Formats: sequence, C-alpha cells, structure tokens
Amino acid sequence: MQTYPLKSLSLEQAIKLQQKLVDAIQRQFKGAELLQAGDYGLDPEFKKPRYTARVEKVLADFFGAEKALLVRGAGTGAIRAFFNANLEVGSKVLIHEAAVYPTTEVTFKSMDLETKKFDFNRLKEMEAQKLLPAEDFAAILVQHSRQKIDDSYDFGRVIKILKAKYPETPIITDDNYAAMKVEQIGVERGADLSTFSLFKLQGPPGIGLLVGKKKYLDKVEAINYSGGSQVQGPEAMDALRSMVNTPVSLAIQAQTVEEVNQRLNQGEVEAVKNSFIANAQSKVVIIEFEQAIARDFLAAVNEQGGVPYPVGSESRYEIGAMFYRISGTFRQENPEAEKYLVRINPMRAGADTVIRIIKETISALKGQG
Repeated sequence: MQTYPLKSLSLEQAIKLQQKLVDAIQRQFKGAELLQAGDYGLDPEFKKPRYTARVEKVLADFFGAEKALLVRGAGTGAIRAFFNANLEVGSKVLIHEAAVYPTTEVTFKSMDLETKKFDFNRLKEMEAQKLLPAEDFAAILVQHSRQKIDDSYDFGRVIKILKAKYPETPIITDDNYAAMKVEQIGVERGADLSTFSLFKLQGPPGIGLLVGKKKYLDKVEAINYSGGSQVQGPEAMDALRSMVNTPVSLAIQAQTVEEVNQRLNQGEVEAVKNSFIANAQSKVVIIEFEQAIARDFLAAVNEQGGVPYPVGSESRYEIGAMFYRISGTFRQENPEAEKYLVRINPMRAGADTVIRIIKETISALKGQG
C-alpha cells in the first residue's frame, strides 16, 4: 500500500527546535519567574492571568505569529472557538475531500456550516486554479496530518495555492499530530491561523492553542472573557514546560517507527504480511496480517503489555507502545481493512519491545486455537 507520511524532524533538527523554544521563553520571562508556578484570576492589565498572557506571547513569538491564545477544550476547542467567533451560522467552508474528523464534524453540524469538498491531492489542477470552486467561502480548513491513508498533498503548497485563489478568505489549519514533529506548522507556511492541542504535546489535559492573525484571535478572546473560561497561569506554565520536551522525544519516536517498519518488512514476524508508515493521525506503523486476526490481536495485546487504547494520543500519560485499531476516518474509507490492519505507536518504547509484544500476542492467539 502506498502511503505518504509527513517528514519528521531529524534528531538534530528537534534539538534546535527545543533550543529555539527555550530561547523564546528566556526572552519573555525573567530568570526567577521561570521558577514560579503562575498566577490565578483576571489580572487588571491583561484581563486574564498574567502568566497565561506571557506564555501566549512566547508562543506567538516562537511561531512567528501576531498573536497566540490558549483555550479550553484542547485541539477540538481551539478549532471550535475559531468557527464560533468568526463565522455566522450556515456559512460555507472549503475542506479536503475526505471524511471529516469526528469532533470537527460536530462543530460543523452545530453551526449548520455548509461544506464544499475538493481533493487537495490534485495539486497540478489546483495550481491552474480553474478547477477550484468559483465560490465565496467564509473559511478554508486544511488538516496537516493525513485524513485518508493515500493522501499525498504537499501541505505548504496547498496553502499557497488556496491563498492565491482566495486571498480574502481565512485559512485555518488543524496542526494536531504535526506540531513540534515537522519543520513548520500552518501559520508558518502562510495560513492565517493554526490550531492544535497542547495535551497532545504532553501538556495538561484540555488545553488548546490558536496562533495566527490578531483580527481573528481578538474575536475568540472576546467570547472567552469570563473567569471560568480562562486557562490559569499554572496550567499555562505547565503546558509550556511540557512543550519544551516534545521535539526531541517525538523525533526519537519517529526513528523507532522507521526501525519497527523496516524490521517487520524484513520478515521478523511471520504472521505479518506487510508493514507501512502512515500519518493515521499520529505517525505510526500500520501492520497488515496474513489472516483476518486484527480484532483478536487487539483483544489479546493488553495481556502482553501492549497499551490497548489512547488517552490523548501522545499525552504525558502514554509511555508504553500502543496497539489499536486504525483511525475512524481511515475506517470510513475502507471498512474491511479493520479486519487485517493494526496501528502501532511506539510512544517511548523501543523497537525490540514493540516486536516482542507482537510476537508474544500472536503466540498467545495460537495457544488459544
């Protein structure tokens, strides 16, 4: 099966990205302030916790954007906040021709948004601009990670082409599963706004980030003015400190993905017919079994130490190698694949651990037979 995973940062690139973030932090905070937990409540100057405002400034500078905003509801909340604040009910949105991520679809339905789909993989046709819809859109949503298993579009080129065709339309990117793993997120590639979950970057549960054009984020901030809507200072500082560690750990994880895939394709596990790397949300190894044992395998892997389901997908709570079914959007494209395919994210585990768990689980299934 041909797949087109996103290009991960090398370990050297990840180290530089980590150091870039720390530099941005130390430009904004005094030394002793970095040893503080953070404050609570609506500071009279910022109308939010002072430390939250400082963290937002760090992240805006880090991503080279006009403004950053921390919100509740993780990545889903960040996307929802943009649409709620900037679009009218019933507005028209251009999206990729693929199954919509389930939580994003809830936002679309709740606002009765009309979606127009276009296959972003058709880059040559897009560049000609003739086949792109000749319509006015209130917003364009581009997902950074793959939505279909055979998606191949160049994220940066798609943004550039869409911005040339629709210069007045805000382009918002869903950078979940890509932020801190790749060289640049959407706002760094010319999009108006990037959104993603800091929970997926080892931060505290429920914290999301919007970063980009001030005129859109001011509207989001305006509808989140109450004390209960604020991300408190200790949460913001916790998220920032956790984010520092992610580029290097995620680059090591990407290296492990490559090693596991290579060893499986060299025949190290007899029952595995094929293995490939895909951005099935996160960058993972997807194994294809010779027989339709995927569901039985997933039911048994827990006993061998395999983590059977995600928490927040690469959250701080997930350290062991995870074995779970292929993503919902991929299942919609090919329901039969669920019988043969299993998704593996090594998390902090090594390739030896991943392959040992696969072998032991298959052996246990044979023993049951």
